[in-house]
Amino acid sequence: MSGGTQQTSSAAPDASATLDPGAVARIQRRTLWVLAAGTVLGGLGVGAALSVGALLLAQVSGNDAISGLASAVFNAGAAAAGIPLARIAMRHGRRRALVTGSIVAMIGALVAIFGAVISVWWVLAIGLAALGVASAVQLLSRFAAADLARPENRARDLSLVVWSITVGAVVGPNLIGPGAVVGSALGVAPLAGVFVFAFVAQVLAAIVNAVGLRPDPLLTARALPQADPTGPIGVDGGSARGDRVAQILTIVVIAIAQAVMVALMAMTPLHLMHHEGTPEIVGITLSLHIAGMYALSPVFGLLASRIGRIPVVATGLVILLGSAALAYFAGASHVLVQIALVLLGLGWSAVTVAGAALLTELTPRADRPRWQGRSDTFMSASGAVAGALSGLVFAVGDFPFLAVVSALMLAIGAIAAVPLALRSRGAAGSDRAPQTGATR
Repeated sequence: MSGGTQQTSSAAPDASATLDPGAVARIQRRTLWVLAAGTVLGGLGVGAALSVGALLLAQVSGNDAISGLASAVFNAGAAAAGIPLARIAMRHGRRRALVTGSIVAMIGALVAIFGAVISVWWVLAIGLAALGVASAVQLLSRFAAADLARPENRARDLSLVVWSITVGAVVGPNLIGPGAVVGSALGVAPLAGVFVFAFVAQVLAAIVNAVGLRPDPLLTARALPQADPTGPIGVDGGSARGDRVAQILTIVVIAIAQAVMVALMAMTPLHLMHHEGTPEIVGITLSLHIAGMYALSPVFGLLASRIGRIPVVATGLVILLGSAALAYFAGASHVLVQIALVLLGLGWSAVTVAGAALLTELTPRADRPRWQGRSDTFMSASGAVAGALSGLVFAVGDFPFLAVVSALMLAIGAIAAVPLALRSRGAAGSDRAPQTGATR
């Protein structure tokens, strides 16, 4: 009971129950622009850090084996931040949660630089883990885009924020050269210079969200009439507690898509290099994969709004299975591997966008941040585990065996999706009722 009182009092300064639909729509448009800008800036820091983290760990430690920790600790940091940031959002709104996450990532960039300066690899690893919170901020931003969205626009608005990650993901790795110049000018290891860009990017992201997210979208949504069927929130997922089984199944499906994506992507560079690949081919392949992950996310958002969340989730699982099949038969063909990685990104995008929208609709308004935080934590943790274990699977049976294991994981996802479709049909259907009722 005390939590509910705290949430109500927190909402008062930011929102008003007397807002008309036009005012809510204007706040939503502003919110989307702010979230997109903050996500682009935050993505620059993430892309830059991931591009050199493994190399810098190996350089500082003098042990190539330790370089594999970079991705693991980064994802572990994102996983650890999911639930705490969700709790901050529940009590104080999205703005404070996003700004807090950016501040932690900002400190992480400084710690990473310090670790490089003193040449202590575990200090650098701690910095990478804290910087991984920037990834949790990106995940939280997509849910913030859905707070004030109308039911028929929820998946689309969410996907637009996901799409904005593209800029940082593509530009970030290209900051290695300029980062080396900055590192040399500051008297630190050239590779550590990239973390200067990561620090500045997180500072700017924090400022953009702190200034721009006024009023706070989550607090504004809470102040709107709870039972208004034509309002921006629509139905609240049935019972006051929501359908916990359907919520858990949705989180499982999203996590499986993340695990498959990370596992295959992590071992692709090594597979290509074992088959006469070059760093340039590896770079092109990963760029194509990143484009598949983010560039078409608005398309999947529109499809989720038009044909439903479950059909798009199912389509994503099928695309991921096609990617695993191509990876199994690719062999030494670089082209087939590249097509498989594009499909891997597309399938992940479909499941992630539609799954996030579905989880939002299945959850009562008051509990949404909590369940969204659980989803982000489980998603990041599954990626961290998959990234760590993919090397062992690859060592046992090379890329084809990893593809088979990925297909088995997708089978589990498909099994979870069947009861999910049955349980969520009523909630998802009623959530789209305001949109379709006039036309059918």
